[in-house]
Amino acid sequence: MPQDHRTAELRSIAFHRLVAERLEHGVLEEASERAERWIADGGPVHAAAAIRWRELLADPHNLRRKLVEDSEEMRDLRQNTPFAGALTDHERWQLISQVR
Repeated sequence: MPQDHRTAELRSIAFHRLVAERLEHGVLEEASERAERWIADGGPVHAAAAIRWRELLADPHNLRRKLVEDSEEMRDLRQNTPFAGALTDHERWQLISQVR
């Protein structure tokens, strides 16, 4: 069965829900550094998205809520997440198999 767009969005929300649980384990710092590199280097993420990620990452309490928010803004931002590598391959495959 081909993956539809909504399934991808739901997987992204599930991924970010797990990320939200790990923010105090160095994940936040790594994501913040990545967003700062995006801004400094001028890419690969559009400047407006990188700046918005920087704003969100500066407020971890709000970030936890926003990471799983099913809004147009967050759907767009999650497409270029600074949290790449926050989950192991095994965790990602488990998530993919669970969210259909």
